[in-house]
Amino acid sequence: MINMEINGTEYQFENEMTILEAARQHDIKIPTLCYNEYLEPYGGCRICLVELVGKAQLIPACASKIAEGMKIETDSERVWKSRKFVLELLLARTPDSEEIKALADEFGIPHREESRLDPVGQYLLYRAPKREFTNCVLCNLCVRVCQEIPQRSALSVVGRGVGRKVQPPFGKAADACIGCQSCAYVCPTNTVTVREVG
Repeated sequence: MINMEINGTEYQFENEMTILEAARQHDIKIPTLCYNEYLEPYGGCRICLVELVGKAQLIPACASKIAEGMKIETDSERVWKSRKFVLELLLARTPDSEEIKALADEFGIPHREESRLDPVGQYLLYRAPKREFTNCVLCNLCVRVCQEIPQRSALSVVGRGVGRKVQPPFGKAADACIGCQSCAYVCPTNTVTVREVG
């Protein structure tokens, strides 16, 4: 048995599992974007960060295992500030994503009016030259599912910084793709679409 606390309440668990799985067993909500129960944990979206009492850094709930005596806070001010910051970054990248807007609403982050932005933010969002439109939050679920389930690696993340994106090798239809559509199925923002080529 593993004894631990989540939000001040003591729980016992028989098996080793992640903090996210333990929280979900007791209906404690921790938001996620890059988590899928059938894939290896990744911890890339940083929305599921939780506070491990006594540690300086927040940890990803989806990729961190529970341990004896662990004390976890999922709703502390520090956790909320971190999640809000991550969501603000995601809103800047994907301002039209309905899924990200819904999460922003949950955390009380305004996204509908221009007045929330300082002059630099207004310029960047409304007047600066636009980069390619996307709702992709770079959670890598599509890349990971392609590598782990059909084991095809038909997608990868390319580029750096704001130019980072998911695409097939060399930006062309991948011969490795078998059309299973698992990439589209796991996409949390419904950005990945599958179409026939050739």
